[in-house]
Amino acid sequence: MVKSKSNCSCRIELKINYTVGWLYHINRTNTVRYVLGTEGHYPLICFGVNPSTAEPDNLDPTLKSVDRIARNQGFDSWIMLNLYPQRSTNPRDLHSSCDQALHRTNLKHIENVMILYPPVIWAAWGTLIRTRPYLIDCLIDFYKLSNNFDCDWVTFGQESKDGHPHHPLYLRNDEKMKEFDIEGYLKRMKVAK
Repeated sequence: MVKSKSNCSCRIELKINYTVGWLYHINRTNTVRYVLGTEGHYPLICFGVNPSTAEPDNLDPTLKSVDRIARNQGFDSWIMLNLYPQRSTNPRDLHSSCDQALHRTNLKHIENVMILYPPVIWAAWGTLIRTRPYLIDCLIDFYKLSNNFDCDWVTFGQESKDGHPHHPLYLRNDEKMKEFDIEGYLKRMKVAK
């Protein structure tokens, strides 16, 4: 069980739509996805930029890769979360500015996932984080939230020349999990911003 350092006396209930073996939470219009993952006790929590069209039993190529990597590394499941929950097949079509209410709701769902599971966080947003200036701010807010938990930050594959973690899509089967220096990354990104 993950111990929370949060002093918050209230908890937001994570509403999860269950399909056998799946964790799945979207908004009523299916324009936002907060959580998609498989049920288990020891998930790899993958962080991307934004959700695309994937759904339970209908994974896109990125999530097929997440599933493969998680299983190859000994995790019994995986959960996909995103810095910004707006669905879009092209990150360039994301809102031009951050919808703060949407962002706050996303953070509540992220917190609930981290309360329920031991947080091994896979930094997997790739260079797509540069698509919108507010995405780094979303990451900073998530990082602050993650400090309430005993998180292990990891990545797979070669980082980009600018130090961005590798996107899951084109990872080899034999990629090894390695520590990701989230603090150093954020310091470099703030300077570059």
